[in-house]
Amino acid sequence: MREENAAAALEIMSRFAVDPRWLVYLPPTMAPPATSTLDGYLEHPAQALAEFAAAGVTEIVCEEKHMGSRAIVVLARDAAAAATRLGVTDGSSGIVYTRTGRPFFDDPTRMSELVARLRTACGPLMDDLGSPWLVLDCELLPWSAKAGELIRDQYASVAAAAGAALPEAITALERAAARGLDVGDLLTHTRARADNARRFREAYARYCWPVDGLEGVRLAPFQILACEGGAPAVTEPHSWHLATLALLDDPLIAETRHQFVDLTSDTSRGAATAWWSQLTDAGGEGMVVKPLGSTPAELAHRRIQPGIKVRGQEYLRIIYGPDYTEHLAVLRDRSLGRKRSMALREHALGLEALTRFADGDPLWRVHEPVFAVLALESEPVDPRL
Repeated sequence: MREENAAAALEIMSRFAVDPRWLVYLPPTMAPPATSTLDGYLEHPAQALAEFAAAGVTEIVCEEKHMGSRAIVVLARDAAAAATRLGVTDGSSGIVYTRTGRPFFDDPTRMSELVARLRTACGPLMDDLGSPWLVLDCELLPWSAKAGELIRDQYASVAAAAGAALPEAITALERAAARGLDVGDLLTHTRARADNARRFREAYARYCWPVDGLEGVRLAPFQILACEGGAPAVTEPHSWHLATLALLDDPLIAETRHQFVDLTSDTSRGAATAWWSQLTDAGGEGMVVKPLGSTPAELAHRRIQPGIKVRGQEYLRIIYGPDYTEHLAVLRDRSLGRKRSMALREHALGLEALTRFADGDPLWRVHEPVFAVLALESEPVDPRL
């Protein structure tokens, strides 16, 4: 880890992060699959399934990948539990923070309301686990709830420019063609670009809907990171997390749909691919493929990816641009090594932070791997991967 990366992590934590007593974990980045060579695809389930099979994994779970913003939720049943377990003595009983440790919402009132609703929603889960506190790994929906400014500046502006310019260009080319000018190839290309721009606009618009305060906001928890007595993210397989989280029954909570897959069965593999196609054809981002049969700690020791994201064709327009399908030959030459290495290292650091927290280590010991994750995020890696 370079000195400048460590300095950047310390500055972020000291200036922007939540109260450090809440900050017990930061999530890792996630690796994409090996690049697909199938016509029209940059990513496809076949590569993810093959990678796990080659590593000796025989069972996996494919989980719906929610398109929102990563959110770590730390909840206590009440202020007394927060003070006892987390040392937070300001009367608060929870926090929601981003993957870089910052408060999810800048408005304290909105944050307090979200925590209050989550405490109610997660009460049955605390009862079942016999724990007065929880740490959850989640996705908060919609994407626009957190990334509204980014969407307007980086995506909507592109769609607006294309929507204004390309129809005019098509009209001009159609007039030129009517006069006998040889513009057929250019007209075909421009029409294709207009269609790509439409698909691009529809792709990001699927993940945006109006919210008023918390009205319209939903939270999709997919892993129980820690609770009284241990760190299930370290010791329990993903099947346990999905089954346990199914206890949550509240309008605020979004379900994570999933499929279990036997990698020794061609039929099961085919069903997983078909399910991914159904998700993405319906506008979903894609899925995350996770190994079963071993604990996360065992998988980390074997340097097996904890999860591989497989994103859909239309979603990737948001990442690579409206016309990316016309440049797949170039995009397929993408370097994945650093991203995949970072995913493994950050995952191992996250498990270490949770282990230390569950063992009751001093906060500075918990923060060592937490800060290391943030420092690794300063490494120069293609953000599209």
